[in-house]
Amino acid sequence: MALPPASLELRELGNTGLKLSCVGFGASPLGNVFGPVSDEDAIASVREAFRRGINFFDTSPYYGGTLSEKMLGKSLKALGVPRHEYIVSTKCGRYVEGFDFSADRVTRSIDESLARLQLDYVDILQCHDIEFGSLDQVVNETIPALQKLKEAGKIRFIGITGLPLEVFTYVLDRVPSGTVDVILSYCHYSINDSTLEDLLPYLKNKEVGVITASPLAMGLLTERGPPEWHPASPELKSACQAAVAHCKEKGKNISKLALQYSLSNKDFSSVLVGMNSTGQVEENVAAAIEVTTVGKDEETLSEVEAILKPVKNQTWPSGIQH
Repeated sequence: MALPPASLELRELGNTGLKLSCVGFGASPLGNVFGPVSDEDAIASVREAFRRGINFFDTSPYYGGTLSEKMLGKSLKALGVPRHEYIVSTKCGRYVEGFDFSADRVTRSIDESLARLQLDYVDILQCHDIEFGSLDQVVNETIPALQKLKEAGKIRFIGITGLPLEVFTYVLDRVPSGTVDVILSYCHYSINDSTLEDLLPYLKNKEVGVITASPLAMGLLTERGPPEWHPASPELKSACQAAVAHCKEKGKNISKLALQYSLSNKDFSSVLVGMNSTGQVEENVAAAIEVTTVGKDEETLSEVEAILKPVKNQTWPSGIQH
């Protein structure tokens, strides 16, 4: 089989020394979150991703009620490559049964995750969707517990994730510098919402690496459209539908355009995209390589941005604030 013509760009993650592929493999679909995925398809997807230069794989015990971790673990083992050749991130604090950011639970959580992933350590452990818990507990109890796990060699770096951007500043302003290595933000760096960009100078100052997820805005920027439960306003959904229709008329794929928009900002170490088939892996890698070699479709992008301008940066609420 011929080798791909160009390789995926690797980007440094804050001060960690890790170099992440600019496209990251979001493993939530391996937990059957978007429909059933066979063991064979999961293994083939991960193998193809690794072959094409994706070295960063992200999961959580919450995805598919632990199934995502099990499937990712099985798939990574099937690669048969040295452990240092790939980077694995999982999460703690959010489970199918609810949220629990207590030191005891997150300490047990990593052992459970490592068993499912069939690994001795994960590269990054992230507190998952912290806006649903007590941010003060995350600062005073959860993160110190994660530091102990770091000392024990079970995790290499510590991260936090959430939807509202203010949760990041709340926590980072209250923990010692260098304690939190990375943040994972979703739905705030896509064509319809680029508010994460405003936080970049602050995060750089804090020396925190940044991963962005959901470049397709949880389905808003896809031809299939968002799921029924999507929390966006009718106005935002309608504007995104108009943008999708415009791209379709021009023979363009809005999902590819949206991914390329997110990839174009090199301040983000990786753009996480959910994948569950070799076809999706191929599409995403091709889109990323096209950005670095040819560039993105600026004309269509500016037309889409004009359609979305009335709803630009409109977000939706997520859970309980501190």
